[in-house]
Amino acid sequence: MEPEPGRLGVGEFAFPGPLRDQLVAAIIAGTKTTTTGLLADYELDAEPLPRPGDRQVVIDSAGIPVALIETVDARVVRVGDIDLAHAVGEGEGYASVAEWRSGHERFWHSREYRQYRGNPAFTVTDDTLAVTEQFHLVADDHQDLGSLLRRARESDADRAQLSPSPADHPMTRSPPPATMAPPA
Repeated sequence: MEPEPGRLGVGEFAFPGPLRDQLVAAIIAGTKTTTTGLLADYELDAEPLPRPGDRQVVIDSAGIPVALIETVDARVVRVGDIDLAHAVGEGEGYASVAEWRSGHERFWHSREYRQYRGNPAFTVTDDTLAVTEQFHLVADDHQDLGSLLRRARESDADRAQLSPSPADHPMTRSPPPATMAPPA
């Protein structure tokens, strides 16, 4: 059986604003090669979990497509099991897992994020499940990012109507080991 080809989606890092712009700049510079989301967010948004070969058109705060990235690895792990290689790969200058955790908790415990979750008391613990993703920038001078973005948005809309729940995804049933190879 042939492996399913990678999916094309829209890469929206954080909410529009200074943090998104900082993260997008780090992706373009090649210093951001990992990212972390909460499993519950994939469920809330009815989005499929990332998998190797998936590609995302990264957009900036203005919604302009600026880069194409490809997933190399994706895992579901406890927040308490995030390792240093992943934290450093986030491209935000973290020198320790504790710094990574503090920075991410500022985001996850922010008023804006709690409003998105619909829970003003939302908190993250060591046992909260996270989706860690390792990716690389796809360098191709002949890419039409605008066309790819339109295709990605169409694909996202189609998947929202057809996809099974992320709770049915094999990564949520049997999480792989928490260790992750160092970013490429």
